[in-house]
Amino acid sequence: MSRTPAFALAAVFALSAGAAMAQSDMKPAKVEMEKCYGVAKAGHNDCKAGAGTSCAGTSKADYQGNSWKNVPKGTCTSIKTPTGMGSLTPKA
Repeated sequence: MSRTPAFALAAVFALSAGAAMAQSDMKPAKVEMEKCYGVAKAGHNDCKAGAGTSCAGTSKADYQGNSWKNVPKGTCTSIKTPTGMGSLTPKA
């Protein structure tokens, strides 16, 4: 009795399992985000654009101090705009 078909089948299963594991390892790492005030262009904020607004995309001015944009954690205060640096708290 020949064992070749059984070994071939076992090899196919092993390769399939290895390929499936490799694909699951290829998922991109989740980047932590933080709210950064005063860095969004008009209409491009993620939320909190002040009284009379419904939220995302409602800021009326570029770099509005009371609207925020999600940015990668740790980068907010290094973002330079024509009105100053990004802030972790609302600007006046």
